[in-house]
Amino acid sequence: MKNIYETIIKWLSGLFKDEKGTASSKRFVGILCGITLCGVLILNPTHDATHVPSTNIIDAVALLAFGCLGLTSLDKFTAAKNKNNDGQ
Repeated sequence: MKNIYETIIKWLSGLFKDEKGTASSKRFVGILCGITLCGVLILNPTHDATHVPSTNIIDAVALLAFGCLGLTSLDKFTAAKNKNNDGQ
């Protein structure tokens, strides 16, 4: 059972690391925004208009999450390209 917990902790910590193994703030912010956005949309009932957050706020958090995670993906590809150029 301890092995399963260690594997899960290792996998979760790997989510926030870039391809070099260092902590990535873009991944942290992107994942945090995604989780927050999903939580807000799930927990707030859509039929009660007084408690639903503004669509501008929802759009801003979604764009921040997609932007951070998109930049992380872009960094991954540029790092691979730079690695290939260094080897030649």
